[in-house]
Amino acid sequence: MKKRYLALGLVALVAIGATGAFVFKRQIGEVMFRQAVAENVGRDRSTELPDGLHVFMCGSGSPLPDPTRAGPCVGVIAGKHVMVFDSGSGGARRLARMGFPTARLEKVYLTHLHSDHIDGLGELMLQAWVGGSRATPLPIAGPEGVNDVVTGFNMAYRLDSTYRTAHHGTEIANPAGFGGAAEVIPAPTGAGHTQVLVDKDDLKVTVIAVNHAPVSPAFGYRIDYKGRSVVLSGDTVYSADLVAASAGVDVMFHEALKPSMVVEMRDAAVAKGQAHIAKVMGDILDYHASPEDAARAAADAKAKQLVIYHIVPPLPSSMLDAAFLGDAPSLFSGPIRVAEDGLLVSLPAGGTAIDQQVIR
Repeated sequence: MKKRYLALGLVALVAIGATGAFVFKRQIGEVMFRQAVAENVGRDRSTELPDGLHVFMCGSGSPLPDPTRAGPCVGVIAGKHVMVFDSGSGGARRLARMGFPTARLEKVYLTHLHSDHIDGLGELMLQAWVGGSRATPLPIAGPEGVNDVVTGFNMAYRLDSTYRTAHHGTEIANPAGFGGAAEVIPAPTGAGHTQVLVDKDDLKVTVIAVNHAPVSPAFGYRIDYKGRSVVLSGDTVYSADLVAASAGVDVMFHEALKPSMVVEMRDAAVAKGQAHIAKVMGDILDYHASPEDAARAAADAKAKQLVIYHIVPPLPSSMLDAAFLGDAPSLFSGPIRVAEDGLLVSLPAGGTAIDQQVIR
């Protein structure tokens, strides 16, 4: 009898709670909204981080439609320096969600000029311009051809910029600070195919030529700051030059495509009479690294950790991560993580810690 009364009491409490939630859902929603505003609007997460090297995964996806991943995009804070590497579609919005200080963005570096690595540039330029009240255009550095890309985005957004200046005024939307300013990075030549681009304030940025043929040139980057280091592979197959330039790196961020999964997608397209899609799926197999290639690169470089990004094909659930990685864990003894948007990897200066969190 007591159990019956207890059960009835629990049912009553649940019913009362459900009724209250329904009756007061507007008030509950308003409280939740205010809390979200207080926590997120205007937040600069860099003020909460220790001095060090911090990597914001603003886009871990690829050109393939993925509801959970933006296009390739990586934000980096190194001490007082703020950079973004690639700007795939949706990446700028993820940066804002993560509290990345886009208003202090110094430069954008592009790995190559495939559409999925540049199609978010317009939005990023606008956010940096208005959000930072810039007085000079945003520097955008990349391989030969970057001038055409930046000129195109400047032209596409020029009319929009006049509306924003008219609406917000020149103190917020200074016409002199609109758009981007292209900087061509010459393809590195000589042994190792690397070139130091920045060496100041304990920060070193090194460009590395990688193999993404027929796309050429294509770059990876190494960022060093106060004894901490990360490498971003860009799009590439296994690259001996990238491995050599990554020696002893704390975290290697390496792209990867799972061939067996893409072959299944190709075969499905054939079965449905979609020959053009099947052709594309077959073509992309030969100019990306597999998860096993990425693991081998990390092992050969003696990296401490490996994070795989530019995920092909899309993985709608983390339940697929193990199938995607395949034999990679047997090839690299350190931690391996399949990246997700919102991942923040922090490497405090003067230590060995590698801290990770996901910002939703």
